[in-house]
Amino acid sequence: MSGADKVKPFKPAPLDSYPSRATQEKLTIAVEPFDKEEETRQAFDKLNPNRYGVLPVLVVMRNEGSQTLSLDSLKVEYITASKQRIESTPPPEVAYADSPSQPKVYRGPLPIPRIGARKKSPLSAWEIEGRSFMARMLPSGEVAYGFFYFLAPHRAGATLYITGIREASSQRELFYFELPLKP
Repeated sequence: MSGADKVKPFKPAPLDSYPSRATQEKLTIAVEPFDKEEETRQAFDKLNPNRYGVLPVLVVMRNEGSQTLSLDSLKVEYITASKQRIESTPPPEVAYADSPSQPKVYRGPLPIPRIGARKKSPLSAWEIEGRSFMARMLPSGEVAYGFFYFLAPHRAGATLYITGIREASSQRELFYFELPLKP
């Protein structure tokens, strides 16, 4: 039995069970930060991205309208209580979140950056990309969910700001969503 065979699938709770949710134009969005050990364990097993300065936020969307929605232009921002905006980090870049900003330099006659002898980041685990929000379209009657990642600790008073959702046929943009995150 390989490691992939042992993977526990992650399923979010029913959308109506999340305290932070909103409905506009027959689209319901719920959000929840995964900042506690027991929460992250159910989605990421032994990996806790918070230990590396990465906050995963679950976003669940349900389209109850008659139009298919395009999520190609989706933009999600974490807004702190002091109104600082933090854009979500693309999942392939999360693995570099705990890397030092300066390359290690070999102390020889010439300062040459080391290549190859890098330690693999724990954030390069498949769960980061595999559990991320990947939907590009949301057909009528469907639900999409996944994580967005922010290089920030979770603080009380923060909100998630979501824009860029459009009707696929007309490209009309829906109103933005601003959802408070539980402390």
